[in-house]
Amino acid sequence: MPAPLPGPAADPHAKTVANYDKAYTWRILAIMSVLVMVVMYIEGMLTPSLPSIASDFHVDISQVSLVLSVYLVTGVALSPIAGKLGDVYGKKRVLTAVLVIYTAAVSVTGFSPTFGFMVASRAVQGVGLTIFPLAMSLVREEFPRELVPRAQGILSGLFGAGFAVSLPLGALVSNDFGWRFTYHSAVPVVLAITVAAFLLLRESPYRRPNAFVDYAGAGLLAGSLALIVLGLSQGPVWGWESAAVLALMIGGALLLLPTVLVEVYHHRRKREVILDVRLLSRRNVLVTNLIVVVSGFGMFLAFQALTFRLEYPAPVGFGQSIFQTGLSFVAFALPMLVFAPLASLVVTRVGTRPMTALGCVVSAVGFYLATLATADVSLLVSMFVIGAGIAVTNASVINLLVLTVEPRDMGLATSLNAVFRNVGSSIGAPIAGSLLATYTVVVYGQTFPSLTAFNDAYLIAAAASLAGAVIVLFAHEILGKHAVRADLASDERAPLPGIPAIPETTATPAGGR
Repeated sequence: MPAPLPGPAADPHAKTVANYDKAYTWRILAIMSVLVMVVMYIEGMLTPSLPSIASDFHVDISQVSLVLSVYLVTGVALSPIAGKLGDVYGKKRVLTAVLVIYTAAVSVTGFSPTFGFMVASRAVQGVGLTIFPLAMSLVREEFPRELVPRAQGILSGLFGAGFAVSLPLGALVSNDFGWRFTYHSAVPVVLAITVAAFLLLRESPYRRPNAFVDYAGAGLLAGSLALIVLGLSQGPVWGWESAAVLALMIGGALLLLPTVLVEVYHHRRKREVILDVRLLSRRNVLVTNLIVVVSGFGMFLAFQALTFRLEYPAPVGFGQSIFQTGLSFVAFALPMLVFAPLASLVVTRVGTRPMTALGCVVSAVGFYLATLATADVSLLVSMFVIGAGIAVTNASVINLLVLTVEPRDMGLATSLNAVFRNVGSSIGAPIAGSLLATYTVVVYGQTFPSLTAFNDAYLIAAAASLAGAVIVLFAHEILGKHAVRADLASDERAPLPGIPAIPETTATPAGGR
């Protein structure tokens, strides 16, 4: 008989509408919402300031690009490690440690005396990418199943909106007070959130401190991901055929071999692993990860094209300033704030698959509208449609993951999902750069990307969105009238052939800090 989904009957710690702590759950959601907004602001605010940073430290564009890429590299590498440690030692404990490290890095970055120091502090700051999966895991544990989509919808909306709002705010602060002040102004807020998390959050009831931690596999996987993502992010700057980029990509791929060997070794000894094939192979987990890859790929590919189209002069672009371009992305942020919460309310009735497919199709329509834009106003309309589609997609698809995976594995599952999303994003941006560099036109003696380059980027993003709409159809429905809850297909929880099942854990008492 197929195993039931985790729920009140199978999990003594699961929250129900009758027994959950309403005051605490909404308090934790408030803390996590502010945290998401602040972290996304900090990570997006620096983008408009890259020319100023390059000028201050006397570096060129290839060097200053490391300020952005090194953050993504360390974040992707550390995400599965932090998620696994959260499952083992407690998500609150790991989240608090991450916040302390993140706060320290944010505090010193604004005082960077040299470019090398700034790159190093940004690398440490990359630990901030591990905050979101840990936060989502804590929210999932405290809310009853019926309210999880609503909570996840709010966080998803704030995630996208925070990034979009960071661009105009970062440009405004940097323009008036300098890029260093963008960091100084954020430090008190991050410090306050860290203290609030330590004092107000409760420890996860799902932890097993005596479990084996696969540090060898974690280190190898982190190294492989770091090399591959750095190669992808620096490809457009250093050149795709440069020795450095090829060495990074090949080195990252080669590291996967010892990673697999270490994981197989631990599997045979019935130990838990960091690269959990049993977890990744579940249908809903696999579908969710594939969707966030294509979604992140399409979104960042289009974002780069949209940014350059807004800033480049006519007839190629619309001649907006950096601040005006950042302000234009409010057209993307507003629908994120509106449609993500709305989608989280509707998805419980309609179902995850149709809502995710709808969001993907709407995004594709928005990308296609961008190819028809002949004025900045029409481009803003397309950005609004794109934002609405992405909001519905993100608020819906995350439920496939968090309502399927057992709480004992939630930290690792959400962290690996973040890795897939960031890998997709890191592929989208360089491909956009390659398109804009390949298809060019000369205007008044200067070379700019042609309209063909921009339109191709939008069309590829639209195709990626439509691919997401098809992929989600292969998932098991877990919400709405067609949900398969208790009698979900048995392959959802069963181990793969040759991989031993991991016994259910005995959770530690709830309520501790």
